[in-house]
Parts: sequence; C-alpha cells; structure tokens
Amino acid sequence: MKTRQDQPAWPYAAAGALAAVAGIAAGHLTAALVNPDASPVIAVGSAVIDATPTPVKEWAVSTFGNADKPILLGSVGLVTLAAAAGIGLLARRRRGLALVLLVALTGLAGGAALLRPTASSLDVLPGLAAATVGLATLTGLLALVPGQGAGPLTPLEGTASEAVTPGAPPRRSFLLGAAGVTAGAAVAGALGQKLAANPSVPTAADLPAPQMRLGPLPSGLESRVRGLSPFRTPNRSFYRVDTSLIIPRVDASSWRLEVDGDVDSSFSLTYAELLDLPMIERDITLTCVSNEVGGGYVSSARWLGVRVRDLLERAGIRPGVDQILSTSTTGFTISTPVQALTDDRDALVAVAMNGEPLPARHGFPARLVTPGLYGFVGCTKWLAQLTATTYAKDTAYWTERGWATDAPVLTQSRIDTPKGLSTVRAGASVPIGGVAWAQGRGIQAVEVRVDDGEWLPATLGPEAGVDYWRQWYLMWTPQAGRERHTLTVRATDTDGQVQTEELATPFPRGATGWHSVVVFVEAK
Repeated sequence: MKTRQDQPAWPYAAAGALAAVAGIAAGHLTAALVNPDASPVIAVGSAVIDATPTPVKEWAVSTFGNADKPILLGSVGLVTLAAAAGIGLLARRRRGLALVLLVALTGLAGGAALLRPTASSLDVLPGLAAATVGLATLTGLLALVPGQGAGPLTPLEGTASEAVTPGAPPRRSFLLGAAGVTAGAAVAGALGQKLAANPSVPTAADLPAPQMRLGPLPSGLESRVRGLSPFRTPNRSFYRVDTSLIIPRVDASSWRLEVDGDVDSSFSLTYAELLDLPMIERDITLTCVSNEVGGGYVSSARWLGVRVRDLLERAGIRPGVDQILSTSTTGFTISTPVQALTDDRDALVAVAMNGEPLPARHGFPARLVTPGLYGFVGCTKWLAQLTATTYAKDTAYWTERGWATDAPVLTQSRIDTPKGLSTVRAGASVPIGGVAWAQGRGIQAVEVRVDDGEWLPATLGPEAGVDYWRQWYLMWTPQAGRERHTLTVRATDTDGQVQTEELATPFPRGATGWHSVVVFVEAK
C-alpha cells in the first residue's frame, strides 16, 4: 500500500511556495490600507538594510547602483519562497510542524514591521493577514495533493505508516487549485500596489513664484561635446540613493513639517502654509558620499524652497544647539551641523526641482537641500521634522553606523567621454570631457593628462555659482603607434587646492583620488 511519502514531492513544495505567495499578496494588500512600509517583503527588507554592516552596504551600492533595492527585494522574496517550499516538503511527514513553521515565517514580517521607527500597533495587521491566508492556502492545497489522504491528522504526527486514501483528489484538482491561488494572489498584489501608489502631486502651476528668481541657466557644453553630462540634470536622471525600499506615500493634504527641540517656540506648517512662505531659487549640485571616484552619484538642479535659517530663526534656537536632527516621514534621521543651516549658503527646505514639484522619488512634498555637504548629512527626503538638539544627545542613522558627523563635499572631477575601454581613431580630433565640482568653493581649473605626460589645461564650461558643477573639455589627437592610453583628470578649486591623488574609499567622509579611464586607439 502506498504511503504519503511515496507520493511525488513537487506538489508539497509547490503548495508551500504558493502559500507564501498568497500570504505575501494578502499582506501587501492589507499594508496598502494601513502602512505600505508594513508590507511583508518591504518590512523584512528594511530590517535587513538596517542590520547590514556598512562595508556590505557600500559594496552593494557600488556594485549594483540603483538596482540595489530591486535586488534586495528579489532576494528576500526568493529566500521566502525557498523556505516556504521547504515547509511544504516537511508537510509530507510532519504537517502540524510545517504549519507552525509557516506561522513563524510570516511572524518575522510582522515583527520586522513593528520594529520600524514609525510603527504603530496597526502595522501588525499585514503580518496577521499573511499568516492567516498562508495557513489557509497551505491547508487547502495539501488537501488537493494527488493521492493525498483526506483523513484528519494530529498536530505533529508522522506519516510513515499512513496509507493513501482511495479515491483521493486527482492531479487536475491540485493544478486547478494552484492556478486559482496564483490568480488570486496576482489580483490582491496588483490591487495593493495600486492602493499604495503615491497620491497625485501638485503641478508646476501650483508652485509659488520665488521671491528671489534666478536668471536662465547658461547653455551647457553638452551640445558641443557629445557624451558630456547635461549642465542641468533632468529630474528623471537625477541620482537616487536612500534606505527606502519603496517610495514613501505622502499625502500633501495631511503632511506637516514640525520645527521643535531646544527652541523658544516650536511650530508646525502644513504644505499650503509652507508654500505661502517666501521662496528662493538656488542652483545646487548634490553628491552622495557613497560616490566612488568617477561615479555617477552626483547631479545638478535648480531648487525652489524656503531658507532653513528663516525657519530656525522663527523657532529661536537656544544656546548650545550644535545640530539639527531632521526626520523623514519614514522615521529615518539625518544630523546636520547647525552652522551649515544658518550661514549664508542658503540651505533650503525645497519643494520643487527644475521648475516642477518634487517628484515622489526625490522627496515630495519637501526635502532638505544643504549646499556643500554630502547628502547623508544634509539632504533628508520626505522631510517631516527639524529638531534643534546636540550631537551628544541625539545620533542620526548614519552616524550610528560610523560615518562622519560633518562631511563637506571634497573636490572631485570625472571623465564622461570617452568612456573607459572605448576605441578612438588615430589622427582624429577626440574630445576628452566631463564635470568637476567643489561645492562651497567652486572650480577654478581642470587639467588632463595623457599617460604620464604633462598636465594640460582644459576649457571650462559656463559657471552657475560655487555650489554648482563645471563642465570641461580638452581636444586630443591620438597618434598611431600606441594602442592603449590612460586619460586622467584633476581639478583645482577656487581656494587653490588641487584635487588630491591619494586614494580613499567613500567611508567615512567621501572618496578621493584622480579619475582615470583607459582607451584604445585604432589605425585610420
């Protein structure tokens, strides 16, 4: 007589995996109604990010770039499916234990959601939904496994001597059940994704006119030097580096900016009240501290916003305050030296970039923009709170992980064209071009070296202030006879400081070194 363990293993593994899929979909739909960050995979993924050591984070950012978040979410999903498939296989012999483990697996998501900085008691609901639907799905599919006995089982019984019940469900019943679960999960997941989508944002017509309006940006060199970074980075191309696995959903109608802490008078602003305050425009280049030498985590835009110092003056900062702790709607924190937000560099609570309301992925409805500092100490997105405090009292997210507390942007330059390992023609006029930046100081000169030759001055592009990058280029005619060349660039800021050759990794205060690319020359 055939026993249950004599049956094929794949239906059990499939039942476990489909139970996880159904549970995740149910949790995702529930989270859309409660808190999108409490969605099972998102909650676990966020916990993984928080627990990951800094060197691993840096490796992921440098290796995967903007794909790091999808890869992490995919990895969490795959591990969950593999674990659930294993639980399904266990159900062949120990069904009760398998059900307990499935509850434990979904419980991890609920626990991770409750550990988030902004968690509420309702954030446990997606995990409960995932557990309930997962258990029901696994139980239902196991009952449809071909040849599966329909008799009752004790919670932790073995099945070594259990006989298959005659007339048990045929294979077609299991396949139909699996298809139904898959379709239901797809519908639930899609509905959850739609409900969790960001509310509509205002249009450019809704933005206030700036009290201090800048003139048009000069025309950049990109029309003359092919492959050069645009003088102004389009919003869709602006780099994004943050810890949010999903873009926070913020409703402008209920959002508020709190200004509090060690101040004379705390206050809060609605989005409409913020827009009514005097606005100014500033052209500012932002840089991520994770940017490797020659990396792409640097972009430039025209920002519209309220001076942070005006808000802090209204609150009345008390003596002894040395940092402003800014908090996002997700509970993420950044610490910024108070001097950087109160001096004449015009740090902003920005509401628009490049003439449009902040895109959701760049911090809608408001974000902090601090010229001259790397983003991790001065550019909080989805801003919700500015707290006057001290470094001794409060520690921000990245400071807890060993990064610098004060991180001014270092002088850097990058070769955009020709690309590394590309081929150029001997005797042709080849532009070597790129961008250089030294926010707060500005760029005075850029030099290029071919192999170990002399440094040659490059032609600088237009200027838009010390907080904005400069384009540059140098025309070069490679000669026949040498197939490989190394091109190197260095910049000099307006203080006369030449970009250092010393190599340093981004941790803890920014990468240094000269950017070089290798190109090959082919005969005419």
